[in-house]
Amino acid sequence: MASNGAVSDSGLIVSFGEMLIDFVPTESGVSLAEAPGFLKAPGGAPANVAIAVTRLGGKAAFVGKLGDDEFGHMLAGILKENGVNGDGINFDQGARTALAFVTLRADGDREFMFYRNPSADMLLKPEELNLELIQSAKAFHYGSISLIVEPCRSAHLKAMEVAKDAGALLSYDPNLRLPLWPSAEEARVQIMSIWEKAEVIKVSDVELEFLTGSDKIDDESALSLWHPNLKLLLVTLGEKGCRYYTKHFKGSVDAFHVETVDTTGAGDSFVGALLTKVVDDHSILEDEGRLREVLKFANACGAITTTKKGAIPALPTETEVLSLLNAP
Repeated sequence: MASNGAVSDSGLIVSFGEMLIDFVPTESGVSLAEAPGFLKAPGGAPANVAIAVTRLGGKAAFVGKLGDDEFGHMLAGILKENGVNGDGINFDQGARTALAFVTLRADGDREFMFYRNPSADMLLKPEELNLELIQSAKAFHYGSISLIVEPCRSAHLKAMEVAKDAGALLSYDPNLRLPLWPSAEEARVQIMSIWEKAEVIKVSDVELEFLTGSDKIDDESALSLWHPNLKLLLVTLGEKGCRYYTKHFKGSVDAFHVETVDTTGAGDSFVGALLTKVVDDHSILEDEGRLREVLKFANACGAITTTKKGAIPALPTETEVLSLLNAP
């Protein structure tokens, strides 16, 4: 179901990976220890992307594993309420749903402390995958957190292969969370281990610096990440908008300036918007004029998402995006 209650006839976007609860401090600019209280916010980048898609009237499904606990069933319920197909969700009897405590700095940026040892999402096995659902994807989106440990890593690789064989557009947002990796070097190696499979890749400015080992955020640095299967490479720059690179052209699109409260989910909102717009027409990726329009729309989605606390509550509808785009 699309967010307006009508059945969307657009292609299915399947998001693979983790869904968790972010505990966000009720007061910004304080450490976790000093926070007087926390707001419970559903999150997890792949789940955020799925809901971003349905809020915009697209069709999405989520594939992953949750704890067979109150939080896990709550998260599955949130996906369902938002019109996301949950046929790819598994529940683990023995492990809890992952939790993350998020420190909001005064500028709305974040630091994370994770509780997963192991959490249910890490225990998804290849044989638990709903292959039929994955094969019906027109776009398949994933991050890198699902690559950290087995068996989830093998499940991730299998899901990606099945989607690719079925002709889905592969979309990758590494979504670097260094505290979850054994080391920075391991993170870099594993993130790059599946790099050349993706056709659309979105990295943040921080991730670009991390993956290239350079402190320069420029075309040369970005293009060092280019590979032959890639159709579109995006670098998001926060309040400076985004840069885009394809085989034939490159450029940048400005951001929208809003009152930022919490940047959580902005990149996921951006990716969800992009995939919703291109899922049924990949030729947009080769047409600079149309691509720029789509990226302007995606930038607006990202901007609106920063104006509220938590990712999912802040993801915009198409009406909200259009009102920002058409604002004087």
